[in-house]
Amino acid sequence: MKPKEEFHLKQCRQKIRAIHDTLDVLNGKWKISIISCLCYAPMRYSELLKEVHGISGKMLSRELKDLEMNNLIKRNVLDTQPVVVKYEITEYGSSLKELTNVIADWGIKHREKIINS
Repeated sequence: MKPKEEFHLKQCRQKIRAIHDTLDVLNGKWKISIISCLCYAPMRYSELLKEVHGISGKMLSRELKDLEMNNLIKRNVLDTQPVVVKYEITEYGSSLKELTNVIADWGIKHREKIINS
């Protein structure tokens, strides 16, 4: 194999590894939707449950814990009566806003293409 081909193959492997790492963190059907919602405004659990159509309460709880563990969101317990819990995107999690926008844009174009064909 030529040195140039080896270099490109190495780059390809690095990209694939990085994609796998990203998908390991954002795996599943719901995490990107949750992140996308929280990129625009902090939300309470019940607001997220309404906004992310089709997710169950148990799954939302699980996904929120996982996103918090990966430092993508922050859980804030407000000192009110009754206690209010709000979730918000972290600065690190905000770095995914561009990715969610790109995914959404592609999804819109894909839906149009499929419907029009």
